[in-house]
Amino acid sequence: MSNTGKRKALGRGLDSILSSPDTDITSEDISGGFVAGAIAEIDINKIETNPFQPRTHFDEMMIRELSESIKIQGIIQPITVRKMGYDKYQIIAGERRFRASQMAGIKRLPAFIRVANDEQMLELALIENIHREDLNAIEIAISYQRLIDEIKLTQEKLSERLGKSRSSIANFLRLLKLPPNVQVALRDGFISMGHARALISIPDKRTQEKILKTIIDRGLNVRQTEEIVRNTTTKPVSKSKGKIVEIPERFKDAPALLSTKLGTKVNLRRNNNGEGSIVISFKNDDDLDNIITLIGEK
Repeated sequence: MSNTGKRKALGRGLDSILSSPDTDITSEDISGGFVAGAIAEIDINKIETNPFQPRTHFDEMMIRELSESIKIQGIIQPITVRKMGYDKYQIIAGERRFRASQMAGIKRLPAFIRVANDEQMLELALIENIHREDLNAIEIAISYQRLIDEIKLTQEKLSERLGKSRSSIANFLRLLKLPPNVQVALRDGFISMGHARALISIPDKRTQEKILKTIIDRGLNVRQTEEIVRNTTTKPVSKSKGKIVEIPERFKDAPALLSTKLGTKVNLRRNNNGEGSIVISFKNDDDLDNIITLIGEK
């Protein structure tokens, strides 16, 4: 799928809900004679934040910069809200603009008013933020898990809804199996997604934490991290009929490469005749399902 196709699919859920006639407020629904699709000027004190907001961190410096811009130029792009009751609204999209406007002392905000239930709010918040590509990996993973748990979506349905491959979604969800301090390091930018994916292939959490400390202390890049993981997980020799059998040089990297690809421990066994087996570990049916999906991808 092309990048253009992905972007289009990614916004499909947001567009389909916000452009639907069923989500429009009619002129009888709110005071002031506003018509469906119009931009209403709403008292900022009557707007509350989105409890389903997947973003857990807002950069205060960026909010301040946006606030200064708003003081000079005003609100260029209206926020989108849902009506909660008479003169009561909740943000669907645009929380940074809302926070910056509060900081700038703005009294009224331009807003599109729509109707959405809690399930739609969660989906809207996720899709809107992923479309802007400003969620960190852990926030994305948590949001995916919430959609699976709270809206009862399978990974396959979630893949269709967001226009992302199932393997991509599975890779994000596996991040939630990392120890809390590794997740925090990824969330706060001390390590990258590549570092985290390398660490996932190590089954022992204490070893993961030790390697995390080494990555941060020494400023290791992803390739250096993968080398450490490879040395930790790869067994270079095996026994066959009481004799030590060396694995040929060209195959020594195979277990680590497969571990990184599949997100689990992989062992390679081979005898002097070139016969052997590849053993792929999994913890539960979901892990097995993800592995089968990854192997089956072209």
